[in-house]
Amino acid sequence: MRRRHNETQGARDVAVTGSGGALSRMISLDLAVNAIVAGLLLGGFYAAVTVGVTISFGMLDIVNIAHPAFIMLGSFVAYILNSNFAIDPILIGVAMTPVFFLVGMAVYQIYYYAFERRGEESIQGLAFFFGLLFVAEVALILVFGVDYRFVEAPYIGPSLHFGFVDLPLRMLIPFLVSLLMLAVLQVFLGRTFIGRAILAVSQDRLALQLMAANPSRVKRIAFGISIATASVAGALLIIIQPVEPSIGRDYIGRIFAICVLGGMTSFPGMLAGAILIGVVESITATFYGPSWAPAIAFGFLLLTLAVRPAGILGR
Repeated sequence: MRRRHNETQGARDVAVTGSGGALSRMISLDLAVNAIVAGLLLGGFYAAVTVGVTISFGMLDIVNIAHPAFIMLGSFVAYILNSNFAIDPILIGVAMTPVFFLVGMAVYQIYYYAFERRGEESIQGLAFFFGLLFVAEVALILVFGVDYRFVEAPYIGPSLHFGFVDLPLRMLIPFLVSLLMLAVLQVFLGRTFIGRAILAVSQDRLALQLMAANPSRVKRIAFGISIATASVAGALLIIIQPVEPSIGRDYIGRIFAICVLGGMTSFPGMLAGAILIGVVESITATFYGPSWAPAIAFGFLLLTLAVRPAGILGR
């Protein structure tokens, strides 16, 4: 009798252990799928942050390491107008693009007369943008302090649920806006004379002059567009997370890495690279901890470039 009882209890233990293993596998699958989905959405946001650098660095050969400072400026403009007038942050980001475009053109004009015209854009130009980054960050700290700021919108907080998959609207909306911005820019570059001139200016300056286009004017317009994208990216950033002035430095290495990974001048390649980095970071943060995410992501970048040095869609 005792032996039969022990056998029965053992069978029950095995059954419980088996159901626990199945539950553990289900939880792991749940985490993995949600990590991949979160990585896809995060990658879309990374694309919005990187598109300006793809234009300035990939197409114009201008190493604008101050681009995150303009993104932070976009975030704080969205914060000011949202907190005072309750305007939607995305609407603010889009409405402010003409202002950022003019600021970008003015910055390029200074850069051109001070460095590029003299052929000193390599080291001196890099120092110029580093100084611009520092000055912009200090100015934001003096005005807003180091406290985190956030915006309010109906889609910040709610999520869509599809089975065990969660889609936070604060990530989904920036993802969709980013894709729309990339599509508009892709059409502009491929279908307009100015857009094709921007693509040509870094490849053959002489041929562009033979087409009666002024390379400096084309680069000024292109750089203005690159800074204009920072207005939208900044609005998307403050939707995703609260911001403070120095947080932009966290994105410097990442956005240049994504630009190189995508192939420097390719928007589709840049989007693919951004999504890859986003997915790798999300999976790493979910299963191994957030501190490992940047290291694993950049290791993945190095591995990809070792296999394909030109980037995903580079030529």
